[in-house]
Amino acid sequence: MNKVDIFKKVPEFKFEEKAIKTNPEEFCKIVESRRSVRVYTDEKIPEEIVKKCLDLTLLAPNSSNLQTWEFYWVRNKGKKDKLVEYCLSQPAAATAAELIVCVARPDNWKKNNSMMLQLFDQKKKEKHKGAWQYYNKIVPLAYNQGPFGLFGLIKKVAIFFRGLSKPTPRGPGSKKEMEVWAQKSTALACQNLMLSFRAFGYDSCPMEGMDSLRVKKLLNLPRQAKICMVISAGKRAPNGVYGKRIRFDKEEFIKIVK
Repeated sequence: MNKVDIFKKVPEFKFEEKAIKTNPEEFCKIVESRRSVRVYTDEKIPEEIVKKCLDLTLLAPNSSNLQTWEFYWVRNKGKKDKLVEYCLSQPAAATAAELIVCVARPDNWKKNNSMMLQLFDQKKKEKHKGAWQYYNKIVPLAYNQGPFGLFGLIKKVAIFFRGLSKPTPRGPGSKKEMEVWAQKSTALACQNLMLSFRAFGYDSCPMEGMDSLRVKKLLNLPRQAKICMVISAGKRAPNGVYGKRIRFDKEEFIKIVK
């Protein structure tokens, strides 16, 4: 198999997915009306809407398409009551129609990469050499940290010296950096979930105030799993938003590089 520069070369295959016509005004309405809602009414969210929102969640962009996330829609009443308690019984959890635990799974990169490789038969390996090489060689090299993180340490040293002379990807180079890597993709999906609920006329609140250890035990999650946030959802109550949105001067955050 010939060597392919997978980062610079444009893939040569016949595939086109045309962008559909969109309504920017409607999108702006969704983004601008999304608020962190702390109190909900008693109105339920139809099951099919929750399922659709979760489907849209999984369409979020993610690193290397390895999809290192999991979303736990807690429907069991006993477990939901416990989850409310573990979210410190805050109104955003206690009054919510639904609670979804968003989990980053950096430990699943190898399993998910294997699923990507299974999509390639011999014909596709030849036709999509760059993609095959990426998942067969680059992904294991990039994300495998080795026993006790030793391979990651070796990579850090090698990357340091390579980076002295040319642009070089710098990470992830440790298990901690793998956690950050997975959390970034999971957080992107969380935004999809919250905007999806808003699009269907419901609201949400991302909660980090929780006992993550107890939440992990409640869901029987492995040690490597990391709670990103718990998202509550429901119909906004009249007192659901505690005040006007506060945003500082945009010049503080948006920098134009000339």
